[in-house]
Order: sequence, then structure tokens, then C-alpha cells
Amino acid sequence: MSARGSVVVAGAGMHPWGKWGRNFTEYGVHAARAAMADAGVAWSDVDLVVGGETVRNGYAGYVAGSTFAQALGWNGARIATSYAACATGAQAIDTARARILAGLSEVALVVGADTTPKGFLAPNAGERWEDPDWLRFRLLGMTNPAYFALYARRRMDLYGATSEDFAQVKVKNARHGLANPNARYRKEVAVEDVLASAVVSDPLHLLDICATSDGAAAVVLVGEEYAQRHGLVDPVRVAAVSTVTPTFPNTVIDMPLLATDCSAATGTPERTFKESIAHAAYEEAGIAPEDVDVAEVYDLSTALELDWIEDLALCGRGEAEALLRAGETTIGGRIPVNPSGGLACFGEAVPAQAIAQVCELTWQLRGQATGRQVEGARVGITANQGLFGHGSSVLLVR
Repeated sequence: MSARGSVVVAGAGMHPWGKWGRNFTEYGVHAARAAMADAGVAWSDVDLVVGGETVRNGYAGYVAGSTFAQALGWNGARIATSYAACATGAQAIDTARARILAGLSEVALVVGADTTPKGFLAPNAGERWEDPDWLRFRLLGMTNPAYFALYARRRMDLYGATSEDFAQVKVKNARHGLANPNARYRKEVAVEDVLASAVVSDPLHLLDICATSDGAAAVVLVGEEYAQRHGLVDPVRVAAVSTVTPTFPNTVIDMPLLATDCSAATGTPERTFKESIAHAAYEEAGIAPEDVDVAEVYDLSTALELDWIEDLALCGRGEAEALLRAGETTIGGRIPVNPSGGLACFGEAVPAQAIAQVCELTWQLRGQATGRQVEGARVGITANQGLFGHGSSVLLVR
């Protein structure tokens, strides 16, 4: 992507993640102000606010763009609100980016924040027989950890992954997160600690699975001309945002969907859904997987991180375990994955997590990730999958 017409990440900010017991708006305002301070942008200059919707916080969560704009003080900015489950933040970034590229906005603030209950995320109350998310719980008892475990078992059966491999992902991410001031869990663990923790859904243990958290993240996006006028030299740019859906036939089950399309008449597609998410980002940016220096991926479970490394084409299919065992996915390795500590250290705050990944990569590409810096990083990619066909990947370059 050429510099002309590109979108710049001018600022990034977060509210530390944890279980704080306060209103999600407070977290979002904190992150927004941190992002604006990082960008050197006054609230009065923001002409677009895009909020990541949270379904757990009442009407204010459903109209998150308006909620954050009001809390910051009405300034006449246009607003939008996005929801795509765990891909919410990337979709919100895409909305802001599109308006900037269209010349309809110059300075956009993108904010995601959430409060979450203890335990796994469950559907909203009430009977909804045409709601696939509700049905997976009601008919199958298919909580998130249950289908994380199915993915993990698949890796074991196909590629020889072991429980020790999964535990080593947690060990790596916990070590990465030690120096991250925004992380909820900042404690080293050993493989033995993971394997000794309670089995939640075989073969996954408690420490293999991310928690649910309160937290927030925000970015300020600006147009190239604005960046130049305000002296942003060699900034981080959004080279691509992928929000693709599956392509028929979708022959690999993407949980929590529980059926596949028949390929008898049409043949097997070239890429799975998750592979197509990253491919679309690489294609849009004109960047190859081998150009990537650092990745932030969706480690809802330790096994899922290994899947995403392959889905992003950072190694061949079935090779992620070997990459992990060789230390190539840790800081200092060939392709560091989740230098932030990932969801293993943060937990899920659904509308914020894809934005948090962009914050981390922004700091990495600027060389500002103190204590966890990937030296010389110039290209970073994220991956997040929302439920039922929401894909997301953001590719940043400097």
C-alpha cells in the first residue's frame, strides 16, 4: 500500500485488564484519553467515534459509540457502533478506516470496553430457538471451553501435539506478559503448573484457557495528510483490515458451527475460512507471510494459538509445534507470537481485544514495548475470529 491514501495509527491506549467491578464506560474513557494523549490529539479534533458494542452492559453497551462520545463530552463528532463478537474491535477499526479513506473523516477514535461475569461467557437470558449461539448451549451444552477442547484434540490426532506442547504455549505467553503493565496475570508458570491445574474440558486444563476480564483499548486513526501536517514521521500504518466470511463449501468445521457444507459437487476450496482471513489481509497489503516480524493472535486456548500460527501462514500446516519447541515463537525467535502475553495474560474483554492487539503491535513497531520488545519489528499482523463467520485480521506496517 502506498503512503498516499493510507491510514495512520496516531495513538494507542488501554485501561489495565482485570476484574475491577466498575462500569465499562469508565474503562473506555480511560483508554480513549490515553490514546488521544499518545497521539497528541485534542478531543475537540476528533470527528468520528466508533464504539465496539458489548452485549453484557445494557442499552449503553448496545450504543457504545454514543455512550463513549457522551462520556467524553459531546463534541459534535459522528458516531458508529460495531458488533462482531470477538472480531468487534477489528470491524470498528475497519469502519473508521473506511470513512477516513473515503474523505469523510480525518481523526477517528475507536474504543472497545467490557465488563464480564465470572466463568465462561454464556448467552443472554431467554429462549431464542432461531439463535445459533443460544442453541449451541441449550441443545449441546457447548460452552466455549468445550469446543476449544475439540480443536485441541484435533491437533493431537492430526499432528501429534501433546498436552506438554499446549502447556508450553502458556509458559511462553506468561513470560511475555511479565513486563506488560496492562496485563491482568503477570506471573511465570511452568509446564508442571499447567498440567497440575484442573482439567476443564479434556485435554485442556484451567491454565490452558483464557479468563474473562474487564478492560478497554482504544486507537486514534488519522488520514495521511493529517499525519503529515502534524509532524508524524515514519508512523505506523494500517496496511490492511480483513473481515472476510467463509466461502462455500466450508468443509472444515469452525466451532461453534457443528456442520459442514458438502463438497461433492464443487470440490474442496483452496483455503479454509481461517486461512482466508489472513490471505485477504496479505493480498490487500501486498505483503507476504515471510515479511511478518510479529503476530498477536487469538489464544482463547493454548491449542488455538498453534492453529492460528498456521492459519496466518507463518509456518506450514502441522508445523506449529516444531516452531514452538524450537523457541521460534518467543521474543528473540524467528516469529514472536503474542509478545503482549496474549489472552493468556489478559483474558477476554470481547469488544476490546482486537483493538488491544493493534495497540500492542503499534507499540512494537514504534519500538516502545519496553521489556517485551521484538527488535527491528516493521510488520505485524493480528488474528481474531468472531462467532459464526466473523473473521478479522489487521496488518500494520512501519
